[in-house]
Amino acid sequence: MRNLLAPSVLGLLTSCSNGPADAGASSDASSSGSSSGASGASSGGGTSSSFGDADVEREAGTDAPTSPSRACTNPVHVLPMNPANPQDGITLSGFYVDTDTWNAANYAVKQTMYVCDYNSWYVVANMNNNTGDGAVKTYPNVHKDFNGGSLISSFTAISSHFAHTAPHVGIYEYAYDIWLNGVGSKGSTEVMIWTDNYNQVPSGSALETVTLDGQSYREYKSGSYIAFVETANVTSGTLNLLSFFNHVIAKGWIVPTSTVDAIDYGIELVSTNGADATFEVNDFSLTTN
Repeated sequence: MRNLLAPSVLGLLTSCSNGPADAGASSDASSSGSSSGASGASSGGGTSSSFGDADVEREAGTDAPTSPSRACTNPVHVLPMNPANPQDGITLSGFYVDTDTWNAANYAVKQTMYVCDYNSWYVVANMNNNTGDGAVKTYPNVHKDFNGGSLISSFTAISSHFAHTAPHVGIYEYAYDIWLNGVGSKGSTEVMIWTDNYNQVPSGSALETVTLDGQSYREYKSGSYIAFVETANVTSGTLNLLSFFNHVIAKGWIVPTSTVDAIDYGIELVSTNGADATFEVNDFSLTTN
């Protein structure tokens, strides 16, 4: 969730959830508009491109070799919270690594991002859910923007590899946050794919369980927000993102002439139970054709 909305709008977003305190589950209060203008990483569509490493992982849940982990042991960039710029970050190899502390100002939050590369970084965060509202405070992520949008129909493949290490404390989820038909603007659609969920609950109503490329997801929808939640958490895999987009088109939720405007992967953080916790991204790549 990247968010550059005015504080008055943020207040509406974070108040829509009534999750319990840290011991229980939380409702995802993140489905909202945002802007990707803070990043300089961008891409066009329709041509063969590989952003990051070759796709050598498997579809989550199938049998194939996996790529080596890239644990960040000697970070070369340290990004503390920047109240003047919640989208503070750094561009590396065409990706924007984003602190994205979009909702931190409204809560007691500490977060520092340690970056070895766009596909190897970690965050040390400290926050709580004492208010019980279940609000997402930050979404540290790596993302690629498609400036002006690229027609989904112009691609024959859009796949992304991920790997991460999670602390299993508090309330959070690792997730793709994808924007179609604009980024946080009128008429845009937000599609999230939750790969690893810990005590979090998406916004909207649970519609059905769907299988995409052999993997099972619970599907949620609230207005222009759509979430696919893995029925079994995975910590690494390769997703065929184009299959998700085509599914959303087939459901009639977006038109066939829709565009992809941004693809993010990171962690939506609600709580660490008031203690420091470390969230790692050990690998990431994006391949289009």
